[in-house]
Amino acid sequence: MNIAVVGLGLIGGSIAKCIKKLTPHTVLGMDVSEQVMYKARLLDAIDLELTAERLAICDMVIVATWPKTAVSYVEQNAALIKKGAIVIDVCGVKTAICEPLWKIADENGFLFVGGHPMAGIEYSGFDHALATLFQNASMILTPPKGTDIQTLDFLKHFWRELGFGRVVITTPENHDQVIAYTSQLAHVVSSAYVLSPSAMEHHGFSAGSFKDMTRVAKLNEDMWTELFFCNREPLLSELDIFMENLQKYRDALAASDEEAMRVLLRTGREHKEEANRKDDEP
Repeated sequence: MNIAVVGLGLIGGSIAKCIKKLTPHTVLGMDVSEQVMYKARLLDAIDLELTAERLAICDMVIVATWPKTAVSYVEQNAALIKKGAIVIDVCGVKTAICEPLWKIADENGFLFVGGHPMAGIEYSGFDHALATLFQNASMILTPPKGTDIQTLDFLKHFWRELGFGRVVITTPENHDQVIAYTSQLAHVVSSAYVLSPSAMEHHGFSAGSFKDMTRVAKLNEDMWTELFFCNREPLLSELDIFMENLQKYRDALAASDEEAMRVLLRTGREHKEEANRKDDEP
């Protein structure tokens, strides 16, 4: 199978490396950076450079760019994509991508499936791409209604070949609502947390909790701003819930209400334990 990977950053580069290392498929790669293309060829992360003409031989096209660029790329190249091919994006939002691209795919004779690999590190770019990045991670897929079971089975098998431990099928709307909490809110909170003047005085006073809370504050502000605004309403909803809950802790402390604080902390612990149990379910 010929697989195109559009965008060879951390995720796209890791996907390309995984395909090359773990499958017999041919990888055609494309990136706006000539230096990245040179490195990808040098390290055998790709077999061929992806050109507009070569799109016609690709059985699968994986678009690993920011959301607006992903939509634009598929729109501009829809007529060149092989009939019957599967096109998948790997962006962190789904409704803003799936709604326009399902229609374009239908009009041009290929299948578009939204995708989101739940893996990453606090560094970006091809230099940090790893063939092991997706080991035991979850891959979320948002196919259009009516996608046949054989295609879904094929996609599950393909992503499991790359090391994913779980492939989750859902709707774009559900994805965006959940990801607003599990990913986007965490980035907002981490970014806000390090704005305290105390962050500059942490040396010698910090351990695991500080590192855990601040890890994702090291982000690409341009990309995350785009992701936040593509998923504005679900993120606003989660922020409202978080701020309401946070106020309860402040109120208990301000009122010297130890019992209220104890209840809040116990409830938080119990929620975490329940979440862990659910995560361990097959």
